[in-house]
Amino acid sequence: MRILSAGIQHETNTFATTPTTTADFARDSHLGEEFTGGDAIVTRYQGTNTIHGGYLEGAADAGFEFVPLFNVHACPAGMVTRGCFEELVGEMISRITAALPADGILLDLHGAMVTEEFEDAEAEIVRRVREVVGETMPVVVTLDLHANISRPLVQHSTVIVGFDTYPHVDMGDRGREAARLIKRVVEGDVQPQQAFVQLPMLTVPPMQCTLREPMAGIIEQLNALEQRPGILTATIAMGFPFADIACMGVSVLVTSDGDMGVAQTAVDEIASWLWDARAALQPDLVTVEKAMQFAAVTEGLVILADGSDNPGGGAPCDGTVALQAMIDADFQGGIVGLIVDPETVQQAVAAGVGAVLDVRLGAKVDALHGESVVATAEVLTLSDGEYVYGGAMARGISDTLGPTALLKIGGVQVIVSSLRRQLIDRNMAATVGMDFADYKLLVLKSAVHFRADIGPLAELILDADTPGVHRPDFSCFDYKNVRQDAYPLQTDC
Repeated sequence: MRILSAGIQHETNTFATTPTTTADFARDSHLGEEFTGGDAIVTRYQGTNTIHGGYLEGAADAGFEFVPLFNVHACPAGMVTRGCFEELVGEMISRITAALPADGILLDLHGAMVTEEFEDAEAEIVRRVREVVGETMPVVVTLDLHANISRPLVQHSTVIVGFDTYPHVDMGDRGREAARLIKRVVEGDVQPQQAFVQLPMLTVPPMQCTLREPMAGIIEQLNALEQRPGILTATIAMGFPFADIACMGVSVLVTSDGDMGVAQTAVDEIASWLWDARAALQPDLVTVEKAMQFAAVTEGLVILADGSDNPGGGAPCDGTVALQAMIDADFQGGIVGLIVDPETVQQAVAAGVGAVLDVRLGAKVDALHGESVVATAEVLTLSDGEYVYGGAMARGISDTLGPTALLKIGGVQVIVSSLRRQLIDRNMAATVGMDFADYKLLVLKSAVHFRADIGPLAELILDADTPGVHRPDFSCFDYKNVRQDAYPLQTDC
């Protein structure tokens, strides 16, 4: 048995001002400008908690030949340009064509990519794969929990396997599951039937977290349902709300073994769980000023999740609202992680550790996330920004912040990086010698992912009421294409 793999992953924020290009995929994929496949993919992903890491382990366990052809991703940002999409998909299709014949293909996609031409980019990718491999070859697709799943995507796929967790700590598990399933399909052991429904319901990242209720309980019920006779796999996709497209929103997908009635009954049941929880899935936001008050009276660390400027959802990660508020309040014992500002990092590197310099920090990408902080800063530490994820999410993957500085402005410290990354792992902060346990208030440019590794350090976690292109508040966005009858846009539901 010979199984191919390919992947293109991007979470597109259509409200973000920075387009996504081929250069972004080349920088973030760590596979060179030629996007080297084969052994390079094996070397990067073997033993890691990632989808392709799961594919590799699942293939070894199942005993089939696994041929990784292409796997690229870029940090979430604005729409993928037409030229970028055509270049990447063209290269992927070319490699698949050259690798045939094969018995099946595993596709590592995200589910929320939007391009200048295709608002449902994943459906277009799988459609083009079908043109090459035919309608009968098993095509098993893995998707992020934030996927905006469309019916065409379901129709072009043999099986879809979605993440069950947010933070995404089950990526390796889902890759292994996909590998096991494709073997069973190829061997004729199962006959997948997919039932799908999209609810008239929208949710935002903080309450999509599967470590808190009501999602924790819903996912527990989902996992129990998957053990019923005849059910192969089930997926809840909470959707990516910062994509203004027609198929944005919550959806449910159940795959049964040959019985569409079993699949449809299960889909309807899961959908009812979500619909009944719709009010509980809306967030409660806290101002920076209120967070400082909590930090002053809380014995342990308080984390303020500044998801509005989350680079993991397409924000620039150079917002200054929280930092400026702490400086203005002369707050002592605060830290902001992180602000992307390569110019300020260069300035700090040139000055050296211990230097005191005048900075104009952050707010250089757009005017949506505050104004630049003009202040005197002390350079505490400098780093090359190289790290390996040590937490459950993405464990084993190497990455970089680029040259990075730890600055102190008044009583607040701030990690300043050259590259846009979501600070979700203690090893990222360790590049500048940071230990979060030493602080009272930690502002993280993250909505949820930090909870897997950094969250356990906190006595209290709050969701920030700050402006930005990833703000968890539907009223702040001028949606043109999203269905307007969906809750909470329409509350008479």
